[in-house]
This record gives sequence, C-alpha cells and structure tokens, in this order.
Amino acid sequence: MAKSSTAVRKGTASRAASRARRHLRVRKKISGTPARPRLVVTRSSKHMIAQIVDDTKGITLVSASTMDPSIRGEEGKKSEKSQKTGALLAQRAKDAGITAVVFDRGGYRYHGRIAALAEGARAGGLEF
Repeated sequence: MAKSSTAVRKGTASRAASRARRHLRVRKKISGTPARPRLVVTRSSKHMIAQIVDDTKGITLVSASTMDPSIRGEEGKKSEKSQKTGALLAQRAKDAGITAVVFDRGGYRYHGRIAALAEGARAGGLEF
C-alpha cells in the first residue's frame, strides 16, 4: 500500500512549525525601536496583514490589510492587493510621523506577495 503525498513522516516538522522557527531566528536579531519601528507581515492563503510595531512599548502604531474596505472590494490578483496594502500602510505611517522601519518578513520568503507589499511600502515613501 502506497503512502499518500500528504502523509507526514515521523520526525518531520510541519510547514507552519518551520516558518515559526525561521521567524524566531530572525526575531533574535530584529527589534523595533521608537526611532525605527518594526514592519511585521502576516500572510494567510487569502489575505495580507501588515503592522508597524514599537517593540519597546509593545504597541501597534499603524496597520493595514487586504481586508480594509478600500482594498477588499477591488478586483485583481492577491499580489496586486498586497502592493496596495503596502502603499496604504506607508500612507498611514506618514500620517503618524513614521518614515523609517525595520522589515520583518515573518519567516516567509521575500518573494511574491511579501515582496509586493514591501515594494508598495517603499513606493509610498517608507525607508527600509
């Protein structure tokens, strides 16, 4: 009897656990300060959420996501919506007086929707 391709072998980590491990490895080196807060990216199969966080106080300064009414109703691919989310986040950050951030990709590869969000934020005026 053949094993299915979705079967998890004993001793192998799940995809989510591997991502969490990568994120912890990155978080050992990256921290948001009041002068340069951390831009955190969270990705699901449908949506992107981006927050700018001050780690010294433990608060979220600004946030944006593809669930925002201005982005959610629009047509387009997920990467296009991610880019618009980055631009919206950059606009909200400018309004809050934030110009420079540290990018925390959250253990995800800098590719596709993550890169599109970063490019949108850069185009909106955020400095990484």
